[in-house]
Amino acid sequence: MDERAVVTCFLRNDGEVLLLRRSDAVGSYPGKWGGVAGHVADDADTDRDPETAARAEIAEETGLADAATLVAAGDPFPVDDEARGTRWLVNPFLFDCASRAVTTNEETVETAWVHPPEILRRETVPRLWTSYDRVRPRVATVRDDRTHGSAWLSLRALEVLRDEAALAAEGRRADEVERAERERDDWDGLAALARILRHARPSMAVLENRVNRVMLAASDERTPDAVETTARDGIERAITGDREAARVAAETLPARVATLSRSGTVETAIRDAAPEAVLVAESRPGGEGVGVAESLADETAVTVTTDAAFPFELAEWDADAVLVGADRILPDGRVVNKVGTRAAALGAASADADCFVVAATDKVATTADYDLEPRDAAEVYDGDADLAVANPTFDVTPPEAVTAVLTERGRLDTAEVAAVASAHREWAKWDGQS
Repeated sequence: MDERAVVTCFLRNDGEVLLLRRSDAVGSYPGKWGGVAGHVADDADTDRDPETAARAEIAEETGLADAATLVAAGDPFPVDDEARGTRWLVNPFLFDCASRAVTTNEETVETAWVHPPEILRRETVPRLWTSYDRVRPRVATVRDDRTHGSAWLSLRALEVLRDEAALAAEGRRADEVERAERERDDWDGLAALARILRHARPSMAVLENRVNRVMLAASDERTPDAVETTARDGIERAITGDREAARVAAETLPARVATLSRSGTVETAIRDAAPEAVLVAESRPGGEGVGVAESLADETAVTVTTDAAFPFELAEWDADAVLVGADRILPDGRVVNKVGTRAAALGAASADADCFVVAATDKVATTADYDLEPRDAAEVYDGDADLAVANPTFDVTPPEAVTAVLTERGRLDTAEVAAVASAHREWAKWDGQS
């Protein structure tokens, strides 16, 4: 059997992936839906590494190479096509894509941005779901990521819930198990998954709130179909809330803005505001602020500095405002965010600059509890002296150090934050909590 290495690429935008229906111009599976796909070897039959091939196929088939950022590369797997005498060695990839402006070539007759479970319901190339399954978000994606902000991670959590619900629904339809028994088992399994997801990152209230809202909305029917539907709705609602919060912040920002860590909402707000200059703290541990600085460098004048120098530089650099995200806003208005936020807020006050927190209201916690997610002590000290080490991932900023919390509902004061927290407690009632 002839073996050929190929790539299958999923471009993800706003929780949906791009599918392409293959034309008669392709040599295999015309009329079937697939991802961006092609041979690892180029047209001259010269071998390339799979990622290079993936990026080349994205450019050729969609024109979106510059908008695509690699998220995951899955383990390759074989697909045997006995009729063709070919064994395809499939290399799956997942890319986040900042645009939906697809420009197709002659290999595609139709495109669609869909929630990935639609793969299970369409006529696709062989084992397309297996390709997606090898790169799709899992609990570990949410639990172990130390690069992305909590809003991004909350979307991944809802995608996990959506995909697992779809698999449960499709399995129920395919099996001959008594309907009532199957549905009860499916709900129990999805409820257990929801509990794991909402506590995967204890510092991030948005995970708990968004998962709870989805499960509450599905709790009357208590079926996988209901969970899949409400998870889809939850993804769309979350994206809208994050974008609206960013819009409110963008309309508020002055000409010289400072920030730290990585927050998709903060980055969107800064891009939309187009300030004349941006100051970014490197944001240890992790250093994700450096990546933020690089991403903004083509759009405005950017200065990156150390965390230790950041409070001083706010005055020296003449910042008008500090803009930060939030991983958790407590009912009394305190803000839990990447370590360094408290120093930045206090530094802003001494520099006569505003300190704005931008976040969707889904980040308002139901209780005053928080987890600073301590990191490995050896990152700070691994010597032999008898030392206690404090190496938190997050810190807590008092409400009096914050000029305003900017949300999709506009500016919230401390009393309004408390009211939001009370409403969020209602969402937990699907699980017997309040």
